[in-house]
Amino acid sequence: MRKIRYQQAISEGYATGMRADDSTFIVGEGIGIRGGCFTETKGLYEEFGRDRVIDTPISESAFTGLCAGAAACGTRSIANLMFIDFALVAMDQIINQAAKIAYLSAGQYTMPMTITGMYGIGSSGGAHHTQPLHPMFVYIPGIKVVMPATVRDVKGLLASAIMDDNLVIVLHHRALVSLKGEVEEGDLYLPLGKAEIVREGDGVTLVAAGIMRYQALKAAEKLQQKGVSVEVIDPRTLIPLDQDTIINSVKKTGKLVVVDEGYSPCGFGAEIIAMVQDNVFDYLDAPMKRICTLSAPTPYSPPLQDALVPDVDRIIDGVMEIV
Repeated sequence: MRKIRYQQAISEGYATGMRADDSTFIVGEGIGIRGGCFTETKGLYEEFGRDRVIDTPISESAFTGLCAGAAACGTRSIANLMFIDFALVAMDQIINQAAKIAYLSAGQYTMPMTITGMYGIGSSGGAHHTQPLHPMFVYIPGIKVVMPATVRDVKGLLASAIMDDNLVIVLHHRALVSLKGEVEEGDLYLPLGKAEIVREGDGVTLVAAGIMRYQALKAAEKLQQKGVSVEVIDPRTLIPLDQDTIINSVKKTGKLVVVDEGYSPCGFGAEIIAMVQDNVFDYLDAPMKRICTLSAPTPYSPPLQDALVPDVDRIIDGVMEIV
């Protein structure tokens, strides 16, 4: 085990998938010699060459469609969109083509395609570069959605996404790119659809995906001082969702709070609550609660930006309301 940064783990995850299948290629803006906007593709151009690490113009619609067509023909493809906000330019290719080809062909075609990009609010990126859009992709049949929060998870889950025969969107939070963590050398694959119990407790279940994992852990430590035992669960993959881990936790604690950087209307937090309601309502001892980003365009101003996003104090207040 050695400590590396999050963006290096992204590069190693890419490399694992590209070594496993010689057909795998990656396209995107500035991913070649430059090594990516966040140095997340550093070293790939030197190892795999210009035919497999391909710089593109600013043309997300075109190169996402290219990847979908290549994947339908059996080639593993990776579209690096830099910011997942730019997926909005390529929604026809993603939703109407890549997500549906396997179904429309009755399984004659697979879609071994991975889309990656930075998501999340931060860095004063403004309204066009820092939108929490992950629930949009969860809504669409035919797409798997992965949101790794640790250095080890990003390497292992990204490699598994690349080797999956379905369309997988892997979302990296912009605020985590410099995070350091321990990870094995060599190839690493982690299963999609398996949540992690980050912290065990028996007083309340706190589900927090992506960067909210860290806010939830900080809140759990402070709540422990108030006598509240908090179990923190990181889903890691939103689709497929590890329902059993969440359900079993709620059976134990009898209470649920979901923390999501997405907006509350039609959000991921609402889906978790509906799933628990449908399956284990009789185990609940209190109303369930979701803590989400306020529904407003992301401002450029750092103080206004921070005011939108769930923080430790909001999580603590939310937990104490139902405890």
